Amino acid sequence: MKDSPMTNQIALITGASRGLGRNMALHLANRGINIIGTYRSGADEAKSVKQEIEAQGGKATMLPLDITDTASFQAFSDTVTKTLATDFHREDFDFLINNAGNGLFANFADVTEGDFNSLVDTHLRGPVFLTQKLLPILKDGGRILNVSSGLVRFTFPGYSIYAAVKAAIEVLTRFQAAELGARQIRVNAIAPGAIATDFGGGAVRDNEDVNAYVAQGIALGRVGLPDDIGRAVAAILSDDMAWATGTTFDISGGQLL
Repeated sequence: MKDSPMTNQIALITGASRGLGRNMALHLANRGINIIGTYRSGADEAKSVKQEIEAQGGKATMLPLDITDTASFQAFSDTVTKTLATDFHREDFDFLINNAGNGLFANFADVTEGDFNSLVDTHLRGPVFLTQKLLPILKDGGRILNVSSGLVRFTFPGYSIYAAVKAAIEVLTRFQAAELGARQIRVNAIAPGAIATDFGGGAVRDNEDVNAYVAQGIALGRVGLPDDIGRAVAAILSDDMAWATGTTFDISGGQLL
């Protein structure tokens, strides 16, 4: 059963077929928000998310997108426009969540230009130019949510470039909020701490020793779960948080305070 149903609102979530993106989609759908999700290669996973949302009475469409392929963004935007018209009878959408991402564990001295380019393309260039392409069909008064990382605030060796790119996203979020305020578009970011997903090979989720080691540095005494992030995203995008913009929300359970 859905909580606080909303009328025909639509969230576009990149990387919605798995991990945190999947959880965000499910929690938003549970609040009555329609979902346009993207996936890169996991068509079966995307289909599963769509079916789960529809089984609960929601509506979802899943579209392929490679967030690193900026040349494809105009065609993707055109597809979204057509999808809005045919599937949702809308000309615009309400929420954009720039979630799609990848991870890299490598000490700074060992990072290659290929590693660097992959992280920049995925976590910075992609969100910048995808958001730019989608702005004309993002509703005035809509919301953008970027995904940063707790690694901007605290350090773990091996994540220097990943964290640096996420730091850029937090700065970008503030500038987007300032520049898009005239359209009453709120722009915020979230900075998750350690979450038990398949990120980084799933070590935090699957390795008991790693899980326990990370948990001892978290004020609330455990690593995060996907539901911790999905619930937070639904709350941040709700009207209850309508006066927040240009902010990065730390959602880490108090990791390494």
